[in-house]
Amino acid sequence: MGSPSEHARQVLGVTMARPATLGAGRLVCVDGPAGSGKTTLTSAIAELAPHATVLHSDEMIAGWSGLPRLAHAVRALLEPLAAGLAGSWRRWDWHTSAWAETRSVEPVDLVVVEGVGSWSPYVAPWVTTLVWVDAPHDVRMRRGIERDGEDFAPYWEQWARDEAAVFARDRTREHADVVIAT
Repeated sequence: MGSPSEHARQVLGVTMARPATLGAGRLVCVDGPAGSGKTTLTSAIAELAPHATVLHSDEMIAGWSGLPRLAHAVRALLEPLAAGLAGSWRRWDWHTSAWAETRSVEPVDLVVVEGVGSWSPYVAPWVTTLVWVDAPHDVRMRRGIERDGEDFAPYWEQWARDEAAVFARDRTREHADVVIAT
């Protein structure tokens, strides 16, 4: 199974051995179902590559129902980066259920986009490495409730159905370069 640090080294090794795909930089998408360990892996990547820009896709969607449209927000961010220009995205504030500030991202050597639906065929041409992180359903649900609190429990089952639909539509796991079970 390996530790998050071991997995991060694996991901960075695969990624840095490949040519740039996002302009002069590289893009890692860390995808998989909620509660699988994507954020933990991404934190380990950031520790090993402190120059990387890390983005969390759950900040790019309009709440619980926004997942099916996430690919458009990710593409809007990546398109200018691929051309060597700054990209931008608008942050969703989960506490107020409203859009918040717009954030800018400068071109860098390594961008990591983490979260459910971070990869799609819509952004595939710019992805250097797609990582699929998975865990059993009951483990993921427990982790999610522990992380987000009981108030979000009613949303988790609907979210699981929505993410399953996105993964089926995009065939995300089938496209993964690295598969990690936590």
